[in-house]
Amino acid sequence: MLIKLVHTLVWLFFNFVIFYMLYAVIVNKLDHWLWIGYGLFVLEGITLLIFNYFCPLTVMARKYSDSTKANFDIYLPHWLAKYNKQIYTSILGIIMLITVYQLLK
Repeated sequence: MLIKLVHTLVWLFFNFVIFYMLYAVIVNKLDHWLWIGYGLFVLEGITLLIFNYFCPLTVMARKYSDSTKANFDIYLPHWLAKYNKQIYTSILGIIMLITVYQLLK
């Protein structure tokens, strides 16, 4: 239960970061917070690579559950937990495209 709560809080934090980044590039506010956000997502990507595309909290939670549900380790609806990586990778891709556009403009 504690792992599930912490995982949800980390997810909420990264939601704040990604939606700030989306806001920042849309309004052309390419400030240090945007670049810190990019840095956080690079670190998250490295972490996912190290843990075979799983969040380390999922790996920890797996020790306490044999559930096959996508949301066994996080307080999210099943559909969102299942497609979380695809959804947020797509949003990050859009952010990257808009960032390049704003830098070249």
